[in-house]
Amino acid sequence: MALSKKDKIIREKAIRILKFILEKKAEKPVLLDLRKLDFVWDYFIICSANSSPHLEAIYETVIKKAKEYNIEIHHTELDGESKWILVDFFDIILHIFSQEARSFYDLEHLWKEAKKISWKKFL
Repeated sequence: MALSKKDKIIREKAIRILKFILEKKAEKPVLLDLRKLDFVWDYFIICSANSSPHLEAIYETVIKKAKEYNIEIHHTELDGESKWILVDFFDIILHIFSQEARSFYDLEHLWKEAKKISWKKFL
C-alpha cells in the first residue's frame, strides 16, 4: 500500500532524525511504525549511547540539527541522570537511552505489535 503524502513527509522526517543520531554514532537504532496501533505518535525511534557524554552529544546534535532543518520539537524530557532522553517531534518520539536503561525499559518488547521499519534503505 502506497503512503499518503502526509505519511511520506513524516517518514522522511523520521529518516532525517535517524541521520542526526547516526552522525554521533548512536547504537542499535530502531524505527517503530505505530500508525496501525491507533496511537498518538506515528513513529518511535529508539537508540542507545555508550556513556552519559555520548547520550548528551546525541541529544545536543539532534536539537541543533532539528533547528537547522526547521523540524519543530514539541518538548523534551531528561531524567537528570543521563540514562534516558525523550524528544517529542509531535508525530515522532525519539528515545535515547543508556545501554542499561534501554535493556531495563525494553520499549521494543513493550511495543512489539509495532512494525519495525528497515530504515537503512532510506539513507
